[in-house]
Amino acid sequence: MDAVLALDLGGTKFAAALVDSRGEVHAREQVLVDHEVDGEGVWRQLVGLISDVLGHPEAPDYTVLACGVGSAGPISPNLESVSPLNLAAWRDFPLRERLSDELEMLVVGDLDTKALAVGEGWKGAAQGRANYVAMVVSTGIGGGIVLNGRLLDGTSGNAGHIGHIIVAPDGHPCTCGAHGCLEAEASGTAIANITGAPATEANYAVIERTGRMVGRGVASVMNLLELDLAVVGGSVALGFGQPFFDAAQAELDTLCRFPGDVLQPAIVPAGLGDAAPLVGAAAVAWKTLGRLG
Repeated sequence: MDAVLALDLGGTKFAAALVDSRGEVHAREQVLVDHEVDGEGVWRQLVGLISDVLGHPEAPDYTVLACGVGSAGPISPNLESVSPLNLAAWRDFPLRERLSDELEMLVVGDLDTKALAVGEGWKGAAQGRANYVAMVVSTGIGGGIVLNGRLLDGTSGNAGHIGHIIVAPDGHPCTCGAHGCLEAEASGTAIANITGAPATEANYAVIERTGRMVGRGVASVMNLLELDLAVVGGSVALGFGQPFFDAAQAELDTLCRFPGDVLQPAIVPAGLGDAAPLVGAAAVAWKTLGRLG
């Protein structure tokens, strides 16, 4: 059976798998990123992860046609270079060239949350929808926007980065240099910085505040672009569960206003769950191959 190698590259972990043309995930592996090593050390971690997937007992059942990558940003178009804010060892790292040399196959990629948007439209909670925003609330926060059936790219490929919408004027400092960005208020990193404890230990008040901040950011995007669906994945959002989504929806209901109330804005969990980033990365490859059915 045909498959693509999917890579999800975040600031906390790298994940990889083989994903077939039906969007089903096989031979899935992951590794925590070692922030104590240099850029080449991080690269060796990635190569080891890829070797684990391609050497997985399931791998011989598949013919790997290409590699699809979703990377934390900022990025340059098609991942010619990547500089993830939460991965200091990689600054202008030539990811696509290194992967192409290593794998000797077609390598295509995009911002991780833009890839997730493609995947959710393909097999997830946005199937059949022409207008929506997809986002990840995890170590950081990012998004991808589909408008009139088209994924927005922007000048350098980083369009839709909802993590840097200001949701708390005079709020906490962000790695981008501003204050009060959604990423600085509601990401896993921000929660740890603000509370002194990891997001996995958050109490109800923290969960509710995080949901409100995300709902506030989503409302701004929806009001601007006349969207009515936000699909949210990521370890923080999915880990916090229903109380997070209830708080986000309540904030959305308060702030998201359309003329004549013609739209009913909704914020929902990623339909692909924790597999969404990998399916999204694969979707970028299948789309390039002309087989995103």
